[in-house]
Amino acid sequence: MAQGLFGDQAVERRNSVGLKGKTALITGSAKGLGKSTALLLASQGCNIVLNYVHSEQEALQLKAYIQSLGVGAEAVQADISDPEQVKFLADEAERTFGSIDILINNAGPFIRERRVFLDYSTNEIYQMLNGNLLGVMLLDHHVLPGMRERRWGRIIHFGFGHAGEARAWPHRAVYAAAKTGLVSFTKTLAVEEAAHGITVNMICPGDIRGINKEKSIDDVEGEIDEESPRGRPGTGEDVGRAIYFLCDSRSDFITGNILDVTGGLDPIKRTLKG
Repeated sequence: MAQGLFGDQAVERRNSVGLKGKTALITGSAKGLGKSTALLLASQGCNIVLNYVHSEQEALQLKAYIQSLGVGAEAVQADISDPEQVKFLADEAERTFGSIDILINNAGPFIRERRVFLDYSTNEIYQMLNGNLLGVMLLDHHVLPGMRERRWGRIIHFGFGHAGEARAWPHRAVYAAAKTGLVSFTKTLAVEEAAHGITVNMICPGDIRGINKEKSIDDVEGEIDEESPRGRPGTGEDVGRAIYFLCDSRSDFITGNILDVTGGLDPIKRTLKG
């Protein structure tokens, strides 16, 4: 008779499952949410390929710290909005560790200044689209053959809270268009790659601000955020824990999903009301 979820064999198998020895490439990971994700995955035994454009000092410091945890780490400078640099990043990651098992597409240019679409320059439009959509697609394209060969892979795209609803977001037209396009690509790629043991999902962080992107949940205990329905600020750990869950070997039945990590906040609705 089957013993179910808590049978001895099931427990032994669950305890043996983890990410130890896997390699994760995380774009835009010298600081912020990418850094928090890198630290969490490294703590679970992942080798980490960090990526940065300008934050070399932060990337090298983080690399050294991750290596002190007993796992491999490398830092590679590359701009995701440049197709040639995307290829260089993938090649360097594979050269260093032999494979990319987990790809976290965190990097993406964002213009904080609020302005209507007509006020964007042509170069800004190209940079936003290339960095948030085309560069992501090209990086996926580089790593998928290896994942298919090993019949295992995890790809995570980054969106924004409620990106899956594709509503109007005034003053964020280019960024929103790129990310909502990525929603469709995420779902399509998930279907195409499921039979190869590869999952593809999107994480949509809420309004996690400044240094909170690198804080743990314990760090904000007792803090009040009156704009958040949850009542506290969001943290990098909130996002990292969601990513870790999706990357786990036993999460292979979860793919094509758009996961909001917002504490219940709807940033677009708030913007429209404001």
